[in-house]
Amino acid sequence: MEIEQQAMLVDTIHSTIASYEGQRLRVRANMGRSKIIDCEGILTQVHPSLFIVEVHGKRGRVSRQSYQYVDVLTGMVELTDIEKNEKIFEPPFDN
Repeated sequence: MEIEQQAMLVDTIHSTIASYEGQRLRVRANMGRSKIIDCEGILTQVHPSLFIVEVHGKRGRVSRQSYQYVDVLTGMVELTDIEKNEKIFEPPFDN
C-alpha cells in the first residue's frame, strides 16, 4: 500500500472515530508479548494523531489510555460500538 493511500485511510479512521466522541466503546489492544488489553471506556478526546479513552476501573480508579490511528489501521487496536455491538472500523486487509 502506498503512503498516500495510508494517509487517506488514517484520515478516514480519524474522522470515523471522531464521530464517536463521548460514547462508550470496547477497546481491544494488542500490546505485544501476548499481552492483550480488553476494556470498555468513553472516548473523551480526539487529537490529530491519537485518541484518548477513559476507563473506569476497580475501586473507582480512572485511567486514560491513548491510542494512535495507525494502530487501528494495522489492526493492533480494535474498537467496538457497545450499543450496536459491531466493530467501528474494519481494516482494509480483512476484505
